[in-house]
Amino acid sequence: MAQSQSTTTSAREVVEPSGDDTEFVFFSGKGGVGKSTVSCATATWLADNDYETLLVTTDPAPNLSDIFGQSIGHEVTAIDGIENLSAIEIDPDTAAEEYRQETIEPMRELLGEEEIQTVEEQLNSPCVEEIAAFDNFVDFMDSPEYDVVVFDTAPTGHTIRLMELPSDWNAELEKGGSTCIGPAASMEDKKQDYERAIDTLQDEERTSFAFVGKPEDSSIDEVERSASDLGDLGIESQLLILNGYLPESVCEDPFFEGKRADEQAVIERAREEFDADATATYPLQPGEIAGLDLLADVGGVLYDGAEATVDVGTATDVDANGAVDFDSMADAEAVVDQLTPSDETQYLFFTGKGGVGKSTIASTAATKLAEAGHETLVITTDPAAHLEDIFGEPVGHEPTSVGQENLDAARIDQEKALAEYREQVLDHVTEMYENKEDTQIDVDAAIANVEEELESPCAEEMAALEKFVSYFDEDGYDVVVFDTAPTGHTLRLLELPSDWKGFMDLGSLTKGAAPAKGDQYDEVIETMKDPERSTFAFVMYPEYTPMMEAYRAAADLKDQVGIETSLVVANYLLPEEYGDNAFFANRRAQQAQYLEEIRDRFDAPLMLAPLRQDEPIGLEELSAFGEEITGLADVVEADAPEVTLS
Repeated sequence: MAQSQSTTTSAREVVEPSGDDTEFVFFSGKGGVGKSTVSCATATWLADNDYETLLVTTDPAPNLSDIFGQSIGHEVTAIDGIENLSAIEIDPDTAAEEYRQETIEPMRELLGEEEIQTVEEQLNSPCVEEIAAFDNFVDFMDSPEYDVVVFDTAPTGHTIRLMELPSDWNAELEKGGSTCIGPAASMEDKKQDYERAIDTLQDEERTSFAFVGKPEDSSIDEVERSASDLGDLGIESQLLILNGYLPESVCEDPFFEGKRADEQAVIERAREEFDADATATYPLQPGEIAGLDLLADVGGVLYDGAEATVDVGTATDVDANGAVDFDSMADAEAVVDQLTPSDETQYLFFTGKGGVGKSTIASTAATKLAEAGHETLVITTDPAAHLEDIFGEPVGHEPTSVGQENLDAARIDQEKALAEYREQVLDHVTEMYENKEDTQIDVDAAIANVEEELESPCAEEMAALEKFVSYFDEDGYDVVVFDTAPTGHTLRLLELPSDWKGFMDLGSLTKGAAPAKGDQYDEVIETMKDPERSTFAFVMYPEYTPMMEAYRAAADLKDQVGIETSLVVANYLLPEEYGDNAFFANRRAQQAQYLEEIRDRFDAPLMLAPLRQDEPIGLEELSAFGEEITGLADVVEADAPEVTLS
């Protein structure tokens, strides 16, 4: 199938430079949708069209080196075999440490050891990592030696909103105050750079924003939410690329014919609903896209209207008739051990990037646990709140039955949670200051500063976490299943110091403003760290980027918070009974390769879930799907209550 795009503007017009100044192309999208592939293909196409091009990634799991077949790393590196193209893989940890040192060094002669220690603690905020990444964006946005800079992984609305804090820079600097991204004084030198960068991001003549997604409803929903968030900040999305649709020639049975028809319907929906100047598509390949020939194929399809090449027979050396035994890679008994509650309430956390199917897996696990007689509550903190669609029943802010005995569901409404959190914090701060006799305290200014902080996206995380923590007090449940666990990023916000020696930040407003809450947070985190009480499960599908993103997130949870991953869920495994040709044999072999790597990287049992014709909707389908997922069919039944005869 040739390139598909809107009739108003072509994808080529969106990415090709049109002026004398350096222009920027940002690719955004969830892990595993092919964002890096499309970024590399775009940069290659631009370089082949004689534009001096720089490709930059801040992805924590970079694979530019794999795609181009050469070592790249944290320095700008010329790409072999492509004139005009250089690339750099910015290491987020290195960038964050460089940012911390740049911030602290000028202060060492001005502040005492105790104050320096306070600043160092503050710069351990997870938000600083986002600022460090943005700092690198800013550096490369002043690169006149390039015609175009292509960014693989764009700054999110979350990050850009951090850059806008506080809205009144000068007032905050004069107060010597603090934000969740560090002491305000340290931001002074950056103020104009950040404001200029945001102006450039909002300038459609110099900057193009492109989203990459899969031809799935959930992926389009994610893209629309992210685009709306950026739109609210004055950044418009000009291009949507839908990557990985099934080629018509390989869909030879009703199962995959049906999957392809669904994908084409999603592509049509995206063209009609998504407000972009252009839409383009690229098909699924039998193997991973790497090497200059395949990159040229992608670029030709997206930007020149060429026909895509899908070489099914020779993409790998796998025998098309060779079977892959996925079942042998799982350990059903160990999976059951992780899911089954004992005497105390068991907490199950299903986490992973958007689009990996964690809501469906969490709901299916909750359904099977309830069927086994365990009183079960399933909660989503996902802004998309898919539980209502999955169960086919209303799911509100408080737990309610979804039509099955022993099974309740709830969703954390972020707007309600934030309103509750704002009220709680402001009430406490007002109470804290109104009885102070210190006439030097400007109460109105202090409250205004707190209100400013509550505009931070970190406040939204804290509000959701506040509600999340409240569910640990829910009585009467044997199991509480969380769809979307708090990340290491979120949990680390709780570890910010409670006494800032005069600094005002979100850490002080949570732990310091309400000491009893601080104790409650500590207790909840201790429960999450306890492998006897809590199971952390990472959901992914067996491909490089989802695996590496989950691996990095799991390492972050362990290193920063002390939480071990106790279960891994590999979703969307290709069924053996369908797709009897070389294309799907190659895809299965690739999945098997990554399953082996997942087993090597994660010291945890493996739960396997097959690709289905349709996502399971309703209790009956969830129950049937549970029978297909490793371990769920064998969940141990709750002990029946003793019957006393009189």
